[in-house]
Amino acid sequence: MACRKGLRPVNTFGRYLKERFGERVRKIPVGLSGFTCPNIDGTVAKGGCTFCLNESFSPNLAQNAGKTFLNLQSAFNPILDRQLGELHEQVIRTREFFLREQGIRKYLVYFQAFTNTYAPFETLRILYDRALRYPGVVGLSIGTRSDSVTDETLEYLAELSKEHEIWIEYGIQSIYDETLERINRGHDALNVERAIKKAKEYGLKVCGHLIFGLPGESREMMLDSAKAAYDWGIDSVKYHPLYVVKQTLLAHEYRRGEFVPISREEYLEVLAEAIRLKPEGVTVQRMTAGIEDETLLAPAWCGTSKNTQMAAIRKRLEAEGWCL
Repeated sequence: MACRKGLRPVNTFGRYLKERFGERVRKIPVGLSGFTCPNIDGTVAKGGCTFCLNESFSPNLAQNAGKTFLNLQSAFNPILDRQLGELHEQVIRTREFFLREQGIRKYLVYFQAFTNTYAPFETLRILYDRALRYPGVVGLSIGTRSDSVTDETLEYLAELSKEHEIWIEYGIQSIYDETLERINRGHDALNVERAIKKAKEYGLKVCGHLIFGLPGESREMMLDSAKAAYDWGIDSVKYHPLYVVKQTLLAHEYRRGEFVPISREEYLEVLAEAIRLKPEGVTVQRMTAGIEDETLLAPAWCGTSKNTQMAAIRKRLEAEGWCL
């Protein structure tokens, strides 16, 4: 979509991919059973992040995982066999949808749910290699944590990046250690900074996730996290509002009156300023998040449709001189 006269286009990930490949490219999100996180299984903490009911960040993943398994034979283990079947079913179904409904022919397979480098290296190698074999797949995007990536994995991803579009996505969330401790993140900000810089040393492209509205954080603290992420050298960014879903530790805090969710107005203000501060070369992959079902407790605006949320964001950005 062309910008109205006088407005500057936000450097979105979609624009980057279209320029890079000469046509539209879409992510195929996959969620594989068998993955977990080190702050869930007790390696660094127990219970997971206080806000995390993992599938709430991509509701379709909970429905996708485990539906249809291929009768694959391998010399490895039944968990890997099951993961390969899930990968196949999810990639094929989503690829066919994008091709049929949108005419899109190129894709990035996005390993999204949980920590997708938190497994034996040989398991990761098999899954990543298999994902790259599907027709039209031009690369991978791998969601993970800064405390869960080995040098061996980074070296392998760097080798893949010579012929494919390879991204690693780190949850930064906040640069304030008191916040990370309060949300039971299981690592400090220095750990994230080192992980991002190391990935960049390997020549990898890095996307950083930031959450606005974390407990106890002011507008200035949220923007400090954005500025630090830019300074660490991220290539792309995802902005998320923090929302409360049932059956999480954050839900208990909310019901006790210990946490007040970010308002839509405050989120739009912080988001617009974060985009203004962003270096031009850093692309934007996401500007909001939410969930449209009964598990959402608050804020209510995160339960509206993505189109409704994006309409408000477009209006605010246009007032600041930007267009999407």
